[in-house]
Amino acid sequence: MNNAWREPLQQRRRRILGRVVAMGLMAIMLPLAVLAGGTQNEKSAPASLRFGILPIGSAAESLQQWRPLLDELQKQIDMPVTTVSVSSYTGLSSMIGAQGVDVAFLSGRLAVEAVAHQHMRVFAQFVRSDGAKGNVAMLVVRGDGPIHSLDDMLSRSGQWRYARSEPLSVSGYMMPEAYVFAPRGINSDTFFASVHVGGHQANLLSVVNRDADVASSNNPDLDLFRHKFPTEASQLKVIWRSSLIPSGVFVVREGLAVSVRQRLTDFILAYGHASGDNGNRERATLARIPDLGGFAPQDNHVLQPFVDMQYVLLRQQAEHGQWVSPQAREARLAQIESDYRRDSRAFSPAGK
Repeated sequence: MNNAWREPLQQRRRRILGRVVAMGLMAIMLPLAVLAGGTQNEKSAPASLRFGILPIGSAAESLQQWRPLLDELQKQIDMPVTTVSVSSYTGLSSMIGAQGVDVAFLSGRLAVEAVAHQHMRVFAQFVRSDGAKGNVAMLVVRGDGPIHSLDDMLSRSGQWRYARSEPLSVSGYMMPEAYVFAPRGINSDTFFASVHVGGHQANLLSVVNRDADVASSNNPDLDLFRHKFPTEASQLKVIWRSSLIPSGVFVVREGLAVSVRQRLTDFILAYGHASGDNGNRERATLARIPDLGGFAPQDNHVLQPFVDMQYVLLRQQAEHGQWVSPQAREARLAQIESDYRRDSRAFSPAGK
């Protein structure tokens, strides 16, 4: 039981009154702060820029891949750049929510959460080295295994072992759920004999080692796996590919000083476009990060496909789910529609 319910009534009243007074003081102090020094976006530059890295492979590998670019960044903005490197999507989202990150590279679903609820803003998008602005999700099996096609996998409930990513992963969770399982009325958590949640690289390895029968993945992680483990990768077979998923994006904290944000944006968008030896050096630095060719300017609107994807998934789950009454089902569908309209307004060009 929550301890708050066991407090003496008088003590609870004093505690609540204290919160109300504190909120009142904040309301008084905010306009004074604006008069004294400007808005949150105009405050002085921080001591360092905290850069959040979404891991591709392991957190240590991702840090090693990004460090040369970040070293150049800190020279250009004349400020130390510290890294926030985590091993999971949830861990990075928690750090952003706690305002422990100033700028981050995020995949779509994580970026939607950051923009909608964590005071971040999109300013650039990754461009792959082949020029594409997106990736594809995949379901992968062993080439010599018992699953030869998507129909094979779907025809036998309760037989296969599934290795997937966290719910915040677009390619590792949302795309297979929204476009493979939910349209068929399948709950992947109950359809498979077992479900293991892990990173993309570990999930691919579990299929190779026969610890799982099928794994979710994406083309950048499969390419990285082929580079690191060519013999093992040759044993894998892709049985399903999604449509193009928009590439990951850079987001920046709304409260970051405008001068710092501008220097950061200028550096990121210009990087890799220099001529001569400087351009060659920059492009070699970008090549250290898997499939990265450069960055393109973007805004929050680029995240709308992920809002659409979430809508499709939630609606299908509601339509195929079991409900205590038709009224409960209709209430859930109405809430999904309302949330979708609200989020679509937030990510439309007019909602910037």
